[in-house]
Amino acid sequence: MKPQALAVTQDGTRPLRLFWLATLSMFLIVSQALMASAQSAPESFSGLAERVSPSVVNITTSTTVAGRTGPQGIVPEGSPFEDFFREFNERNGGPGEQQPRRSSALGSGFVISEDGYIVTNNHVIEGADEIEIEFFEGFTMPATLVGTDPNTDIALLKVEADDPLKFVSFGNSDGARVGDWVMAMGNPLGQGFSVSAGIVSARNRALSGTYDDYIQTDAAINRGNSGGPLFNMDGEVIGVNTAILSPNGGSIGIGFSMASNVVGKVVDQLKEYGETRRGWLGVRIQDVTDDMAEALGLASTEGAMVSDVPEGPSMEAGMQAGDVITSFDGKPVSDTRQLVRIVGNTEVGKAVRVVVNRNGTTETLLVTLGRREEAERTYPASQDMAPGDEPAEAQVMGLTLSPLTQELRDELGVDQNAKGLAVTDVDQSTEAFEKGLRAGDIITEAGQSEVLSVSDLETRIEESRDAGRKSILLLVRRGGDPRFVALSLDEE
Repeated sequence: MKPQALAVTQDGTRPLRLFWLATLSMFLIVSQALMASAQSAPESFSGLAERVSPSVVNITTSTTVAGRTGPQGIVPEGSPFEDFFREFNERNGGPGEQQPRRSSALGSGFVISEDGYIVTNNHVIEGADEIEIEFFEGFTMPATLVGTDPNTDIALLKVEADDPLKFVSFGNSDGARVGDWVMAMGNPLGQGFSVSAGIVSARNRALSGTYDDYIQTDAAINRGNSGGPLFNMDGEVIGVNTAILSPNGGSIGIGFSMASNVVGKVVDQLKEYGETRRGWLGVRIQDVTDDMAEALGLASTEGAMVSDVPEGPSMEAGMQAGDVITSFDGKPVSDTRQLVRIVGNTEVGKAVRVVVNRNGTTETLLVTLGRREEAERTYPASQDMAPGDEPAEAQVMGLTLSPLTQELRDELGVDQNAKGLAVTDVDQSTEAFEKGLRAGDIITEAGQSEVLSVSDLETRIEESRDAGRKSILLLVRRGGDPRFVALSLDEE
């Protein structure tokens, strides 16, 4: 019988050698897997740049700036130099008036159809008298403005070309992942058709707008890149370069592109209507905080708290202040920002199912959406209610409260039909002060029930304690704007 090939030698070296061979094999397998996964990093962006360049454009705008009369803005009125500057202006621009001048600006854009539709930023063309488009091949064409959406800083232009133009298409920005390669192209600092590359640094960034959904990238974006495209590696536009974060005005690797899934919907509406048509739910909302969730007995802070329901679609559907919207048209609602976006992207006039949590129970309302751009902003006046035999003032949870009287309404400058409890003073050492309550605020609800007197408030507090609550939810109005505040019940 032959000895086995893997027999152990006396010094034990053969098994050790096999162990290292096995380890090396495993290392090679892992290395090859890592190399395979790294192959998505392009060796060069030249092929992509060559393919998409004909669809990227430079935009030049010109605006007439009116002249000023006399030395205004140059020297103070009555200055001994006033006569000198007036004479200088008269010699150079007529009798005391400067001649109107032309102001130019540069930006970027990209063609999205062969018949000449071009996307750019609203701030690139805002106020422009003339818009000129320069194409990669070297020819220029005048453009007309189709429509704008200042909320997303998007504008749609149109040129009339004799031949079909080369164009690019929108990709799915939701498919972009942090770490994916991207390429920006545009007209930075007047250096036309420049390319920069980087990765997706972050997703779903919000800057200041209601409908913000920005892709953050470290691809170099500078002034003049505004309105230009951000491409994925398939040559699809996944963002419109809009803004940078910089202390000096230049790129420091923090740029923002409006996501294509937002831009695409805006462009479709501008093309069809020349304006946007966003859905309108007709409520005022705020995020649910931890203490609000505890006061309402909610399992989490997900959803959007309804703080007011003016006349409109939601009022007609029976929605109430204090409802927490948890689902809209079959989509779960995580917070107010998400709700605003999905409502705005929903068709005007569509009847949608809205699921709310009301006093611990779930209800489904059918709301027919209005149009935000046409929504009336008026709020119905509520009927006055007599305060009864309430004391002039009372202190509750660090608040000095008084039932609203006609004298207080006049003093606070609120609607003559306003009702509730007026906050006349706040103890600065209390939670109420820390959470922003101030003299002049009006408390209209406590524990999601109307309060017209201090005794009403005290009753709501006792009911919350009996229910095992640690805090109570107050609906507070300031200057007509409502918000919910949760105060701990152990606060005296």
